[in-house]
Amino acid sequence: MRVLMLSWEYPPKSVGGLAQHVYDLTSAMARQGVEVHLITCAAAGAPRYETVNGVNVYRVHPYQVSTPDFPTWVLQFNIAMLEEVIPLTRRYGAFDIIHAHDWLVAYAARALKHALTAPLIATIHATEFGRNNGLHNQLQNYISNVEWWLTYEAWRVIVCSRYMEGEIKYVFQTPADKIAVINNGVDPANFAHRSQRVNRDFYAAPNEKIVFYVGRLVPEKGVQVLIRAMPNILAHCPATKFVIAGKGPYEQELRSLAAHLGLQNRVYFTGYINDEVRNALYHWAEAAVFPSLYEPFGIVALEAMAARTPVVVSDTGGLSEIVEHGVTGLKAYTGDANSLAHNIIHLLTNPSLAKMIQERAFRMVQTQYDWNTIARQTVDVYRQVDRERRNRDWKAAQERQGRILERVQHLIKRSEVGGQR
Repeated sequence: MRVLMLSWEYPPKSVGGLAQHVYDLTSAMARQGVEVHLITCAAAGAPRYETVNGVNVYRVHPYQVSTPDFPTWVLQFNIAMLEEVIPLTRRYGAFDIIHAHDWLVAYAARALKHALTAPLIATIHATEFGRNNGLHNQLQNYISNVEWWLTYEAWRVIVCSRYMEGEIKYVFQTPADKIAVINNGVDPANFAHRSQRVNRDFYAAPNEKIVFYVGRLVPEKGVQVLIRAMPNILAHCPATKFVIAGKGPYEQELRSLAAHLGLQNRVYFTGYINDEVRNALYHWAEAAVFPSLYEPFGIVALEAMAARTPVVVSDTGGLSEIVEHGVTGLKAYTGDANSLAHNIIHLLTNPSLAKMIQERAFRMVQTQYDWNTIARQTVDVYRQVDRERRNRDWKAAQERQGRILERVQHLIKRSEVGGQR
Protein backbone atom coordinates (compact mmCIF):
# COMPACT_ATOMS: atom_id res chain seq x y z
CA MET A 1 0.00 0.00 0.00
CA ARG A 2 1.29 3.44 -1.00
CA VAL A 3 0.21 6.33 1.25
CA LEU A 4 0.61 10.06 0.73
CA MET A 5 0.59 11.84 4.11
CA LEU A 6 0.37 15.61 4.63
CA SER A 7 1.35 17.35 7.87
CA TRP A 8 2.67 20.83 8.52
CA GLU A 9 4.64 19.56 11.52
CA TYR A 10 7.36 16.92 11.53
CA PRO A 11 10.68 16.90 13.42
CA PRO A 12 12.65 19.08 13.70
CA LYS A 13 9.69 21.44 13.13
CA SER A 14 7.63 20.95 16.28
CA VAL A 15 4.98 23.37 17.52
CA GLY A 16 2.71 21.05 19.49
CA GLY A 17 2.30 17.29 19.78
CA LEU A 18 1.51 16.75 16.08
CA ALA A 19 5.15 16.40 15.01
CA GLN A 20 5.86 13.53 17.40
CA HIS A 21 2.55 11.86 16.52
CA VAL A 22 3.32 11.86 12.80
CA TYR A 23 6.92 10.75 13.38
CA ASP A 24 5.93 7.76 15.53
CA LEU A 25 2.93 6.79 13.40
CA THR A 26 4.78 6.85 10.08
CA SER A 27 7.78 5.01 11.53
CA ALA A 28 5.53 2.22 12.83
CA MET A 29 3.65 2.04 9.53
CA ALA A 30 6.90 1.72 7.58
CA ARG A 31 7.97 -1.16 9.86
CA GLN A 32 4.75 -2.90 8.84
CA GLY A 33 5.54 -2.64 5.15
CA VAL A 34 3.50 0.44 4.21
CA GLU A 35 5.14 2.75 1.67
CA VAL A 36 4.76 6.22 3.19
CA HIS A 37 5.49 9.51 1.42
CA LEU A 38 5.21 12.42 3.84
CA ILE A 39 4.95 16.04 2.65
CA THR A 40 5.70 18.56 5.37
CA CYS A 41 7.03 22.05 6.01
CA ALA A 42 10.70 22.94 5.68
CA ALA A 43 12.72 23.48 8.85
CA ALA A 44 16.09 25.11 9.43
CA GLY A 45 18.90 22.62 9.07
CA ALA A 46 16.67 19.80 7.79
CA PRO A 47 17.24 18.37 4.29
CA ARG A 48 14.70 18.88 1.53
CA TYR A 49 14.40 15.10 1.16
CA GLU A 50 15.46 12.26 3.42
CA THR A 51 14.43 8.76 4.42
CA VAL A 52 13.59 8.51 8.13
CA ASN A 53 13.00 5.00 9.51
CA GLY A 54 11.87 3.90 6.06
CA VAL A 55 9.58 6.92 5.55
CA ASN A 56 10.11 9.18 2.52
CA VAL A 57 10.09 12.74 3.90
CA TYR A 58 9.78 15.75 1.59
CA ARG A 59 10.08 19.23 3.08
CA VAL A 60 8.69 22.18 1.15
CA HIS A 61 9.20 25.92 1.51
CA PRO A 62 6.06 28.06 1.31
CA TYR A 63 6.38 30.82 -1.26
CA GLN A 64 8.76 33.48 -0.06
CA VAL A 65 6.18 36.21 -0.50
CA SER A 66 5.19 38.35 2.47
CA THR A 67 1.74 37.51 3.76
CA PRO A 68 -0.73 39.69 5.67
CA ASP A 69 -1.81 36.89 8.00
CA PHE A 70 -1.38 33.23 8.93
CA PRO A 71 -4.25 31.86 6.77
CA THR A 72 -2.63 33.41 3.69
CA TRP A 73 0.67 31.76 4.61
CA VAL A 74 -1.17 28.44 4.95
CA LEU A 75 -2.58 28.81 1.42
CA GLN A 76 0.90 29.44 0.02
CA PHE A 77 2.21 26.42 1.91
CA ASN A 78 -0.54 24.24 0.45
CA ILE A 79 0.27 25.32 -3.11
CA ALA A 80 3.93 24.46 -2.49
CA MET A 81 2.83 21.02 -1.27
CA LEU A 82 0.86 20.48 -4.48
CA GLU A 83 3.91 21.36 -6.55
CA GLU A 84 5.93 18.79 -4.62
CA VAL A 85 3.39 16.00 -5.13
CA ILE A 86 2.86 16.40 -8.89
CA PRO A 87 6.28 14.98 -9.89
CA LEU A 88 5.94 12.22 -7.25
CA THR A 89 2.89 10.86 -9.04
CA ARG A 90 4.91 10.61 -12.26
CA ARG A 91 7.77 8.89 -10.44
CA TYR A 92 5.86 6.45 -8.22
CA GLY A 93 2.44 6.15 -9.81
CA ALA A 94 -0.88 6.17 -8.00
CA PHE A 95 -1.35 6.58 -4.26
CA ASP A 96 -3.86 4.31 -2.55
CA ILE A 97 -4.66 6.71 0.30
CA ILE A 98 -4.18 10.41 1.09
CA HIS A 99 -3.94 11.10 4.83
CA ALA A 100 -4.20 14.70 6.04
CA HIS A 101 -3.48 15.95 9.57
CA ASP A 102 -5.56 18.97 10.63
CA TRP A 103 -6.81 21.99 8.71
CA LEU A 104 -3.42 23.43 7.75
CA VAL A 105 -3.14 20.92 4.88
CA ALA A 106 -6.83 20.81 3.93
CA TYR A 107 -6.53 22.70 0.63
CA ALA A 108 -3.81 20.47 -0.80
CA ALA A 109 -5.50 17.34 0.54
CA ARG A 110 -8.82 18.14 -1.09
CA ALA A 111 -7.21 19.06 -4.43
CA LEU A 112 -5.14 15.87 -4.48
CA LYS A 113 -8.12 13.74 -3.55
CA HIS A 114 -10.00 14.81 -6.66
CA ALA A 115 -6.99 15.12 -8.98
CA LEU A 116 -5.66 11.66 -8.12
CA THR A 117 -9.07 10.05 -7.40
CA ALA A 118 -7.65 8.68 -4.17
CA PRO A 119 -9.72 8.52 -0.98
CA LEU A 120 -8.90 11.04 1.71
CA ILE A 121 -8.47 10.21 5.40
CA ALA A 122 -8.36 13.14 7.83
CA THR A 123 -7.06 13.09 11.39
CA ILE A 124 -8.51 15.89 13.49
CA HIS A 125 -6.24 16.42 16.49
CA ALA A 126 -8.18 19.39 17.91
CA THR A 127 -10.82 21.88 16.81
CA GLU A 128 -10.79 25.65 16.78
CA PHE A 129 -14.14 25.57 18.61
CA GLY A 130 -12.69 23.44 21.40
CA ARG A 131 -9.41 25.36 21.72
CA ASN A 132 -11.28 28.63 22.24
CA ASN A 133 -14.39 27.35 24.02
CA GLY A 134 -16.48 28.60 21.11
CA LEU A 135 -15.93 30.81 18.06
CA HIS A 136 -15.48 34.45 18.98
CA ASN A 137 -14.09 36.21 15.91
CA GLN A 138 -13.86 36.03 12.13
CA LEU A 139 -10.53 34.18 12.08
CA GLN A 140 -11.73 31.46 14.44
CA ASN A 141 -14.89 31.04 12.40
CA TYR A 142 -12.85 30.75 9.20
CA ILE A 143 -10.55 28.07 10.64
CA SER A 144 -13.53 26.14 11.97
CA ASN A 145 -15.15 26.26 8.53
CA VAL A 146 -11.98 24.83 6.95
CA GLU A 147 -11.94 22.07 9.58
CA TRP A 148 -15.56 21.23 8.77
CA TRP A 149 -14.73 21.22 5.05
CA LEU A 150 -11.86 18.78 5.63
CA THR A 151 -14.11 16.38 7.57
CA TYR A 152 -16.76 16.70 4.84
CA GLU A 153 -14.28 15.85 2.07
CA ALA A 154 -12.73 12.95 4.02
CA TRP A 155 -13.83 9.37 3.48
CA ARG A 156 -13.00 8.65 7.12
CA VAL A 157 -12.16 10.95 10.03
CA ILE A 158 -9.74 9.66 12.66
CA VAL A 159 -9.82 11.13 16.17
CA CYS A 160 -7.68 10.26 19.17
CA SER A 161 -10.33 9.90 21.89
CA ARG A 162 -14.02 9.33 22.56
CA TYR A 163 -14.09 12.91 23.76
CA MET A 164 -12.98 14.14 20.33
CA GLU A 165 -15.49 11.85 18.67
CA GLY A 166 -18.26 13.62 20.56
CA GLU A 167 -16.76 17.02 19.78
CA ILE A 168 -16.68 16.61 16.00
CA LYS A 169 -20.16 15.11 16.04
CA TYR A 170 -21.36 18.22 17.87
CA VAL A 171 -19.30 20.90 16.09
CA PHE A 172 -19.26 19.49 12.53
CA GLN A 173 -22.26 17.13 12.58
CA THR A 174 -19.96 14.36 11.37
CA PRO A 175 -21.85 11.05 10.99
CA ALA A 176 -20.89 8.37 13.51
CA ASP A 177 -20.12 5.77 10.82
CA LYS A 178 -17.55 8.13 9.28
CA ILE A 179 -15.45 8.36 12.48
CA ALA A 180 -12.68 6.04 13.67
CA VAL A 181 -11.32 6.43 17.21
CA ILE A 182 -7.62 5.52 17.40
CA ASN A 183 -5.65 6.61 20.46
CA ASN A 184 -2.30 8.35 20.41
CA GLY A 185 0.68 6.38 21.62
CA VAL A 186 4.05 6.74 23.27
CA ASP A 187 7.39 4.98 22.95
CA PRO A 188 8.86 4.41 26.43
CA ALA A 189 12.31 4.06 24.86
CA ASN A 190 12.25 7.81 24.15
CA PHE A 191 12.17 8.46 27.91
CA ALA A 192 14.43 5.73 29.22
CA HIS A 193 17.73 7.62 28.85
CA ARG A 194 18.50 10.13 31.60
CA SER A 195 21.54 12.24 30.76
CA GLN A 196 24.15 12.88 33.41
CA ARG A 197 25.06 16.15 31.69
CA VAL A 198 21.99 18.01 33.01
CA ASN A 199 22.47 19.50 36.49
CA ARG A 200 19.48 19.30 38.82
CA ASP A 201 20.81 22.19 40.90
CA PHE A 202 20.14 24.48 37.96
CA TYR A 203 16.39 23.94 38.46
CA ALA A 204 15.86 23.33 42.18
CA ALA A 205 17.69 23.16 45.47
CA PRO A 206 18.70 19.68 46.70
CA ASN A 207 16.01 19.68 49.40
CA GLU A 208 13.20 20.86 47.09
CA LYS A 209 10.59 18.59 45.51
CA ILE A 210 9.92 19.35 41.85
CA VAL A 211 6.43 19.71 40.39
CA PHE A 212 6.84 19.72 36.62
CA TYR A 213 4.72 21.01 33.73
CA VAL A 214 5.79 20.81 30.09
CA GLY A 215 3.76 22.01 27.13
CA ARG A 216 2.61 25.05 25.24
CA LEU A 217 1.89 28.17 27.27
CA VAL A 218 -1.61 28.94 26.08
CA PRO A 219 -4.79 29.51 28.13
CA GLU A 220 -6.38 26.13 27.33
CA LYS A 221 -3.45 24.26 28.94
CA GLY A 222 -4.52 25.63 32.35
CA VAL A 223 -1.09 26.61 33.72
CA GLN A 224 -2.80 29.60 35.34
CA VAL A 225 -4.80 27.12 37.45
CA LEU A 226 -1.57 25.50 38.61
CA ILE A 227 -0.10 28.89 39.56
CA ARG A 228 -3.22 29.75 41.58
CA ALA A 229 -2.88 26.39 43.35
CA MET A 230 0.74 27.04 44.37
CA PRO A 231 0.16 29.04 47.59
CA ASN A 232 -1.99 26.21 48.96
CA ILE A 233 0.58 23.58 47.97
CA LEU A 234 3.43 25.59 49.51
CA ALA A 235 1.48 25.97 52.75
CA HIS A 236 1.55 22.16 53.13
CA CYS A 237 4.79 21.38 51.29
CA PRO A 238 7.00 24.48 51.58
CA ALA A 239 10.07 22.84 50.04
CA THR A 240 8.53 22.61 46.57
CA LYS A 241 9.79 24.07 43.29
CA PHE A 242 7.49 24.45 40.29
CA VAL A 243 9.23 24.04 36.94
CA ILE A 244 7.20 25.21 33.94
CA ALA A 245 8.76 24.26 30.61
CA GLY A 246 7.62 25.43 27.20
CA LYS A 247 6.83 28.62 25.39
CA GLY A 248 3.77 30.33 23.98
CA PRO A 249 1.80 33.57 23.74
CA TYR A 250 0.45 33.27 27.30
CA GLU A 251 3.87 33.24 28.98
CA GLN A 252 3.93 36.90 30.05
CA GLU A 253 0.46 36.67 31.62
CA LEU A 254 1.58 33.59 33.56
CA ARG A 255 4.73 35.31 34.77
CA SER A 256 2.67 38.33 35.85
CA LEU A 257 0.24 36.11 37.76
CA ALA A 258 3.11 34.37 39.56
CA ALA A 259 4.63 37.75 40.47
CA HIS A 260 1.26 39.04 41.69
CA LEU A 261 1.00 36.04 44.04
CA GLY A 262 4.60 36.55 45.25
CA LEU A 263 5.80 33.28 43.74
CA GLN A 264 8.75 34.52 41.68
CA ASN A 265 11.25 32.46 43.71
CA ARG A 266 9.11 29.31 43.68
CA VAL A 267 8.43 29.11 39.93
CA TYR A 268 11.02 28.57 37.22
CA PHE A 269 9.91 29.30 33.65
CA THR A 270 12.48 27.45 31.55
CA GLY A 271 11.30 28.35 28.05
CA TYR A 272 11.89 25.71 25.39
CA ILE A 273 13.75 22.60 26.57
CA ASN A 274 15.16 19.76 24.49
CA ASP A 275 14.38 16.08 25.02
CA GLU A 276 17.48 15.53 27.13
CA VAL A 277 16.46 18.19 29.66
CA ARG A 278 12.82 17.10 29.56
CA ASN A 279 13.72 13.51 30.42
CA ALA A 280 15.96 14.64 33.26
CA LEU A 281 13.20 16.80 34.73
CA TYR A 282 10.71 13.93 34.48
CA HIS A 283 13.24 11.77 36.33
CA TRP A 284 13.67 14.32 39.13
CA ALA A 285 10.01 15.35 39.46
CA GLU A 286 7.79 14.05 42.23
CA ALA A 287 4.77 14.92 40.08
CA ALA A 288 4.00 15.93 36.51
CA VAL A 289 0.94 18.17 36.36
CA PHE A 290 -1.28 18.82 33.34
CA PRO A 291 -4.22 21.05 34.39
CA SER A 292 -5.74 21.52 30.92
CA LEU A 293 -9.07 23.24 30.41
CA TYR A 294 -9.30 21.65 26.95
CA GLU A 295 -7.37 18.53 25.96
CA PRO A 296 -8.40 16.37 22.98
CA PHE A 297 -6.09 13.55 24.08
CA GLY A 298 -3.23 14.49 26.41
CA ILE A 299 -0.15 12.77 25.03
CA VAL A 300 2.00 14.61 27.60
CA ALA A 301 0.38 12.52 30.31
CA LEU A 302 1.43 9.35 28.47
CA GLU A 303 4.95 10.71 28.13
CA ALA A 304 5.16 11.36 31.86
CA MET A 305 3.89 7.84 32.54
CA ALA A 306 6.48 6.43 30.12
CA ALA A 307 9.13 8.32 32.09
CA ARG A 308 7.77 6.75 35.32
CA THR A 309 6.61 10.09 36.74
CA PRO A 310 3.31 10.17 38.70
CA VAL A 311 0.75 12.47 37.08
CA VAL A 312 -1.97 14.82 38.26
CA VAL A 313 -4.35 15.93 35.50
CA SER A 314 -7.61 17.81 35.14
CA ASP A 315 -10.67 15.65 34.65
CA THR A 316 -11.37 16.73 31.09
CA GLY A 317 -11.20 15.53 27.50
CA GLY A 318 -8.82 12.75 26.61
CA LEU A 319 -7.02 13.08 29.95
CA SER A 320 -10.11 11.65 31.64
CA GLU A 321 -9.88 8.57 29.42
CA ILE A 322 -6.16 8.01 29.99
CA VAL A 323 -6.05 8.40 33.78
CA GLU A 324 -7.91 6.19 36.24
CA HIS A 325 -8.09 8.18 39.46
CA GLY A 326 -6.01 6.66 42.24
CA VAL A 327 -4.73 3.90 39.95
CA THR A 328 -2.71 5.39 37.08
CA GLY A 329 -2.80 9.00 38.28
CA LEU A 330 -4.89 11.57 40.12
CA LYS A 331 -7.63 13.72 38.59
CA ALA A 332 -8.67 17.19 39.73
CA TYR A 333 -11.83 19.12 38.90
CA THR A 334 -11.21 21.13 35.74
CA GLY A 335 -10.29 24.76 36.38
CA ASP A 336 -10.44 24.30 40.18
CA ALA A 337 -7.21 25.45 41.83
CA ASN A 338 -8.21 24.04 45.25
CA SER A 339 -8.93 20.60 43.80
CA LEU A 340 -5.66 20.65 41.88
CA ALA A 341 -3.72 21.67 45.01
CA HIS A 342 -5.39 18.92 47.07
CA ASN A 343 -4.37 16.21 44.59
CA ILE A 344 -0.79 17.46 44.23
CA ILE A 345 -0.41 17.65 48.02
CA HIS A 346 -1.83 14.12 48.33
CA LEU A 347 0.79 12.84 45.89
CA LEU A 348 3.70 14.75 47.43
CA THR A 349 2.90 13.57 50.95
CA ASN A 350 2.24 9.90 50.08
CA PRO A 351 5.39 8.33 48.56
CA SER A 352 3.88 4.83 48.59
CA LEU A 353 0.87 6.04 46.58
CA ALA A 354 3.17 7.82 44.13
CA LYS A 355 5.24 4.65 43.68
CA MET A 356 2.16 2.51 43.06
CA ILE A 357 0.74 5.00 40.54
CA GLN A 358 3.95 5.28 38.55
CA GLU A 359 4.36 1.49 38.27
CA ARG A 360 0.76 0.87 37.18
CA ALA A 361 0.84 3.76 34.72
CA PHE A 362 4.08 2.52 33.16
CA ARG A 363 2.62 -0.95 32.63
CA MET A 364 -0.46 0.63 31.06
CA VAL A 365 1.44 2.64 28.44
CA GLN A 366 3.44 -0.44 27.50
CA THR A 367 0.34 -2.52 26.82
CA GLN A 368 -2.38 -0.08 25.71
CA TYR A 369 -0.58 2.75 23.92
CA ASP A 370 1.94 0.93 21.76
CA TRP A 371 2.63 2.58 18.36
CA ASN A 372 2.77 -0.73 16.50
CA THR A 373 -0.80 -1.46 17.57
CA ILE A 374 -1.90 2.08 16.67
CA ALA A 375 -0.26 1.81 13.25
CA ARG A 376 -2.05 -1.50 12.58
CA GLN A 377 -5.38 0.08 13.50
CA THR A 378 -4.67 2.99 11.16
CA VAL A 379 -3.68 0.69 8.29
CA ASP A 380 -6.88 -1.31 8.90
CA VAL A 381 -8.83 1.92 8.30
CA TYR A 382 -6.83 2.47 5.09
CA ARG A 383 -7.63 -1.03 3.85
CA GLN A 384 -11.32 -0.75 4.67
CA VAL A 385 -11.55 2.57 2.83
CA ASP A 386 -9.58 1.16 -0.11
CA ARG A 387 -12.06 -1.73 -0.39
CA GLU A 388 -15.00 0.65 -0.26
CA ARG A 389 -13.41 2.90 -2.87
CA ARG A 390 -12.99 -0.06 -5.28
CA ASN A 391 -16.73 -0.67 -5.07
CA ARG A 392 -17.52 2.92 -6.12
CA ASP A 393 -17.61 4.41 -9.61
CA TRP A 394 -15.68 7.58 -8.72
CA LYS A 395 -15.95 9.15 -12.17
CA ALA A 396 -19.71 8.64 -12.34
CA ALA A 397 -20.12 10.11 -8.85
CA GLN A 398 -18.09 13.17 -9.83
CA GLU A 399 -20.19 13.64 -12.96
CA ARG A 400 -23.41 13.41 -10.93
CA GLN A 401 -22.05 15.93 -8.44
CA GLY A 402 -21.11 18.23 -11.31
CA ARG A 403 -24.60 18.03 -12.82
CA ILE A 404 -26.17 18.79 -9.45
CA LEU A 405 -23.89 21.79 -8.99
CA GLU A 406 -24.72 23.10 -12.48
CA ARG A 407 -28.43 22.75 -11.73
CA VAL A 408 -28.09 24.61 -8.42
CA GLN A 409 -26.13 27.41 -10.11
CA HIS A 410 -28.78 27.63 -12.84
CA LEU A 411 -31.56 27.94 -10.26
CA ILE A 412 -29.63 30.61 -8.36
CA LYS A 413 -29.10 32.57 -11.56
CA ARG A 414 -32.80 32.35 -12.43
CA SER A 415 -33.69 33.51 -8.95
CA GLU A 416 -31.37 36.50 -9.22
CA VAL A 417 -32.79 37.46 -12.62
CA GLY A 418 -36.30 37.15 -11.26
CA GLY A 419 -35.41 39.35 -8.32
CA GLN A 420 -34.18 42.09 -10.65
CA ARG A 421 -37.55 42.31 -12.31
